[in-house]
Amino acid sequence: MAIPAEVRRYWLPILLAAAGFLFQLLVLPHSFPPSHYDALGIERFAPVERVVEAYEQLSKEWLAEMNQQTTVDIIKIRYAYELLTNPILKRDYDLFGLDHHKDDVLEKVKEQYQKEHFLKIDLPLLKDSSVYSTDYAFNVLSYESFMHTIADEHPLLIMVYSKGSPRCAQFIEYWKQIGSRLDGVANTAMVELGDVQLTGHFAEQRFSKQPFFRNGLPTLVAYPADCRSPSCYMRYPGELSVDSVVDWVATSVVGLPRILYYSKETLGPEFIRKSGHHKVKVIFFSSTGERAAPFLRQAAQEYSTYASFAFVLWKEDESQIWWNSLGVESAPSLVFLKGPGTFTKTEFTKIMEEHKHQELPQLRSDTSLELGCDARGYSRAGNDIAIWYCVIVAGRPGVELSKRRQILRKAQDQLFSDVDASTSRNVDSSVVVSSAAAALKDDRLTFVWLDGEVQKKLCAFYLATDYSGACGPGGFGDDNDKSELFIVRFQRNATYEALKAEKTNNLMEALQRQHTTDASQLVARYKGPDEIEEINKWISQIIKDGDTREIPYFTSKVPDLVPEETSKEWMKSTKSIRSAGNSVKQRIQSSGFHFGDYLTDPRIGPALLMSACISMGIIWFKSNQPTQTTSQDGAPPKDKTKRRRPRPKLSTSLFGKPEYTADADPEPKDARQWEMTDSDSD
Repeated sequence: MAIPAEVRRYWLPILLAAAGFLFQLLVLPHSFPPSHYDALGIERFAPVERVVEAYEQLSKEWLAEMNQQTTVDIIKIRYAYELLTNPILKRDYDLFGLDHHKDDVLEKVKEQYQKEHFLKIDLPLLKDSSVYSTDYAFNVLSYESFMHTIADEHPLLIMVYSKGSPRCAQFIEYWKQIGSRLDGVANTAMVELGDVQLTGHFAEQRFSKQPFFRNGLPTLVAYPADCRSPSCYMRYPGELSVDSVVDWVATSVVGLPRILYYSKETLGPEFIRKSGHHKVKVIFFSSTGERAAPFLRQAAQEYSTYASFAFVLWKEDESQIWWNSLGVESAPSLVFLKGPGTFTKTEFTKIMEEHKHQELPQLRSDTSLELGCDARGYSRAGNDIAIWYCVIVAGRPGVELSKRRQILRKAQDQLFSDVDASTSRNVDSSVVVSSAAAALKDDRLTFVWLDGEVQKKLCAFYLATDYSGACGPGGFGDDNDKSELFIVRFQRNATYEALKAEKTNNLMEALQRQHTTDASQLVARYKGPDEIEEINKWISQIIKDGDTREIPYFTSKVPDLVPEETSKEWMKSTKSIRSAGNSVKQRIQSSGFHFGDYLTDPRIGPALLMSACISMGIIWFKSNQPTQTTSQDGAPPKDKTKRRRPRPKLSTSLFGKPEYTADADPEPKDARQWEMTDSDSD
């Protein structure tokens, strides 16, 4: 069937008009359902006295013989009466449109008694136990204390609650767990809905300017550490579970990295192999699958230079694998501790300090100053120490270097044992060994290893050799796995540095001074056997000679350490995982756009109808315009183009006369041409 021409012409106004009428008749009434005041037949925000009066009038009609109201209608009236006569519930309903008991009380009662007589309804509908008191509230903020709290340097998580909300009362136990898990990472507080001056900041507004809470109560909002304004908060949009809330605060508010879970197939290739040789591997075994606690993630961020962190979900069918490979009997546990995995933040920080150098630390560009193995810095004992030492084993990564690292690690452990023995007054060691132990105890001695392939310039400088042996890129031959053990003596001279500072009078000298080392360095290579006692005796003898002999002070330019890629695959992958509220949908919602809010705007329908009228007028006006315009006297329109006077064409000859076109002006009758005196004409 062909569509009429008029319909095809006016399809846009017809569509807009239909949309406007549908919005006004169907969508808008559904967005504004009858209120509890409408159920009682009174004006909105009526006082309690007016509510009681209206209810008594309606209750008399129920007992009349001509009562036409159904049981469901009577239930609605009774529920509205009980809600609007309760001060707390009426306050929440009037200010924010909150109806805490609609789903768990009103709907259930309607379903239960819809076929019964209204006299059989168990009254009151809202029992006294359903309206909760403030006994569960703690750390409640007022407006004055709120302004003081957000000025703190720690992030702040706030729960907006109501005294009359059973959902808030049920959530309080989870809120306590959230507070305990965020201890030391973020502060927590509560705000009661009655503090309108404060809760007005956290509520959203519709087009009617009435504040509301989109997901009801409780509502969680967070202030980052750098937030000092009441309006710069972040609203939590996810489900109200302990794990989700804590993960959102740790990831989105505090900015901590997640610790990923690995299976038995991916733990080796994806975590251990990619973590780097210089790092301690900290593996947590969890039986619940929950995300890492915030203090663990905070420790993972602080100790990312020394350790890599991973989680493994414990399964009974894989227990034998973990027992044989890592010695783990059950979860929760830590593999390097082989003990219970439930720790407080203080206990875990202490454990990390003890185990961050479980492997021999690597001399790197980001750890050289902290380890005391950089001439630009100072000893680990402090800036007042003039002489300190750094024992380095250098070589290309391989079997030979791994053996030397283990030997040097055991030598360091032996010195630690000597320190513990001397502290307990049961020492029975020679004077030579005690020199190294004393230096290690005073933080004047450090044991590290150096990647000779990556740091080939520094390796060749210390060993006074070319890029061969322990330094430089790998090749073929027996010497490729060779490693070297040496000690570097660092010395500072306060007098020399003071004189050098006085000579730095201009900008050029100051810039040049930035690239000169401040500490004198002296290198000694070890040529003895790979035995722990011999190595410690050699180190102790070097330290004794370096502390007692007068050694000339000199400085030289030392090659800088090459910045190495910090292997943080576990951190990079966590950044790609979106936390609660960071999905595309949630980011659109957090930007303030909610399509459902536009369905409550009463201006939509009139705007659509007005657009239909305007578009119809435009189409009618264009369709009734004549195609050609004629003049008033019926004459054809004049040609308004101007005819330009043609210019004369000049002759190409030297003294030729200008040539005129046919349309040029004629020559005047009295025109006369004069001949030149030098003319060659007769």
